[in-house]
Amino acid sequence: MILFLLLTGMVGATGRHAPVQQVCFDFYGDTISLSGLNAAVVDYNGTLSEEKIQHFYDEMNDAGYEPVIASLLRYKHQHKPDDWLYYQLIRKTAQYLSPKADNYHRYTLYKWFFLTKTGYDATLNIAGDHLLFYVQCDENIYDIPFHLREGKQYVCLNYHDYGKIDFATTTFTKVNITVPEARHGFSYRLTSLPVFSPEDYEEKDIAFSYQNLDYRFKVKLNTKVKNIFTNYPVADYQLYFNMPLSSGTYSSLIPQLKENIRSMGTRQGVDYLMRFTRYAFLYKPDGDHFGKEKRLIPEQTLLYESSDCEDRAALFFYLVKEIYNLPMIVLAYPEHVTIAVKFDKPIGKSIIYNGEKYTVCEPTPQKDDVPIGSISRELSNKVYEVAFVYSPEQ
Repeated sequence: MILFLLLTGMVGATGRHAPVQQVCFDFYGDTISLSGLNAAVVDYNGTLSEEKIQHFYDEMNDAGYEPVIASLLRYKHQHKPDDWLYYQLIRKTAQYLSPKADNYHRYTLYKWFFLTKTGYDATLNIAGDHLLFYVQCDENIYDIPFHLREGKQYVCLNYHDYGKIDFATTTFTKVNITVPEARHGFSYRLTSLPVFSPEDYEEKDIAFSYQNLDYRFKVKLNTKVKNIFTNYPVADYQLYFNMPLSSGTYSSLIPQLKENIRSMGTRQGVDYLMRFTRYAFLYKPDGDHFGKEKRLIPEQTLLYESSDCEDRAALFFYLVKEIYNLPMIVLAYPEHVTIAVKFDKPIGKSIIYNGEKYTVCEPTPQKDDVPIGSISRELSNKVYEVAFVYSPEQ
């Protein structure tokens, strides 16, 4: 949870607005200062219609929220957060000004207003009591609704609040409101995680055995990562596989792994990382764990007690990329995902892709102990596709 520290600063009032109130709070390690939070709350009640939402938008424009928008833009310019993290700040700001539990439509409209006024191309669709909030995004997103408008893809940001909607029997109407500032698309790509405070971390014991030796790690992990990714959708593998670890987790794990494999050759070091990923965590399918498909980023795989093949593939990919930076391909079978690594000399039966030979490295437990260069018997005759290609030169 974000801890709000209320500070009131007396700044000259203008027009019908009271003195500007400033609020400072900690946002995942960054200190956020928002001004103008004394602006009049614009209410929304009754049925949903384009006319009433247009009236809400006009009232918001006249309610004195310019300092809030300026504060959000200042944070965005100074810290350059990835879009998903910036959206979490939008959510927290809207929640503070218009609590979700008090009036869901108003809370959603506040999010839409702040996101569009700070530059994002976001739209609204309505049907009865349903208010769906979309943002323009060119990436492949698989488990939430999307629609096309003027040739552009828009994905839904608040579908999880409704559980399930039968789009075959529910007709939504597009709300056509022009927001001059709403020009940019949204990306689910994350290039960094927040710089958490050291006290936010807890140590987790992780252990596995390799060649009759026991290895134990005390890895620093932060449960706030779960909050950040609670509603993160199922997206292309490259988005998950390229996500980094937070600084605290990285510094507690990667140096230990590097030290443990320092005297090993590349092949044995990759084998060590493969078996660490395979045996240091319990296996559980997403359906049993979350009740639905959910892909974990590498830090989440370390954080949760159990994970499935996609999660381990992402963690193994990250570790090999970070420590050895070798070319890799992601092999997606109908019900399994694994990794193949390009060594100087291939090992075992190769996977040939674009004329290059890759060696399968299975990071998920199988019925048999599958060595590097081998494929489990269950997959040996299955068709796969190359879902993602990593080349260090790129």
